[in-house]
Amino acid sequence: MLYVLLSVCCSVIVSVMLKLARRYHVDMLQAITWNYSVAIVLTWVIFRPHWVSLQAAPFANYAALGILLPSLFVILARSVRLTGIVRTDIAQRLSLFIPIIAAYWIFGDQPGLLKITGIFIGFAAIFCSIPWGKSGGSKSGFGAWLYLIIIFVGMGFIDILFKNVAAYKTIPYTTSLFIVFILAFIGSFILLAIKIASGKTKFSFPHILIGWSLGIANFGNILFYIKAHRALAKQPSTVFSAMNMGVIVLGTLIGLFVFKEKLSTLNKVGVFLALVSIVVITYSSY
Repeated sequence: MLYVLLSVCCSVIVSVMLKLARRYHVDMLQAITWNYSVAIVLTWVIFRPHWVSLQAAPFANYAALGILLPSLFVILARSVRLTGIVRTDIAQRLSLFIPIIAAYWIFGDQPGLLKITGIFIGFAAIFCSIPWGKSGGSKSGFGAWLYLIIIFVGMGFIDILFKNVAAYKTIPYTTSLFIVFILAFIGSFILLAIKIASGKTKFSFPHILIGWSLGIANFGNILFYIKAHRALAKQPSTVFSAMNMGVIVLGTLIGLFVFKEKLSTLNKVGVFLALVSIVVITYSSY
């Protein structure tokens, strides 16, 4: 369970860094761009991806992930600033319903009553977590809850794309991950270059260091999650539930006590329902 704990900590550290970004006037596009540069290096050094024939590689999935990952990272940063760590983490973790629903509509998977119940509880949790009124430092209105919905749907589609990539057994998963990080870096670097050329921002060396720190935490989340599944190969449900619940609980504690985020009674109900939903989904899946 040590790997699960480390993965949870890395995930929450990313949220904390995004929360602090506005306070220290961090240009998120620069930070996100350099985040992928260190992810490329760490993937190469730690996973040692094998080069094989890429003729049958799912390039459409690679391209979609290369666009979605940095784009959603920007949305994630804005959501943490607008709605707080607690609500953003809930939206991220409950995005697991999107691939479950996709499995039903696309692959004909028939979910049982328990799984359907878990999905409905999850949607209720999302509804309760939305900042309907002004609360603490969170802004109410269209923008605030729209970011949560985008994260919920976007993270779900990213999960589907990664599952499709993993299904191509002829291409090692770590090789695919390496390619996706390269595409994400290239895409975000082009946007950054355009932004600098147009005078909308200026290149800043400290942002490289910030981006590398963000990338180490982000990569750590992936690395320890994979290691947890390998160490507990016969207990995937334990890893899955502990990871998602751990992020919500730790994120909630840090949001409430460190950043003094204010949650309404309805929001607190949302946190509880999110935990219940993950338990129900996990139990029904395994």
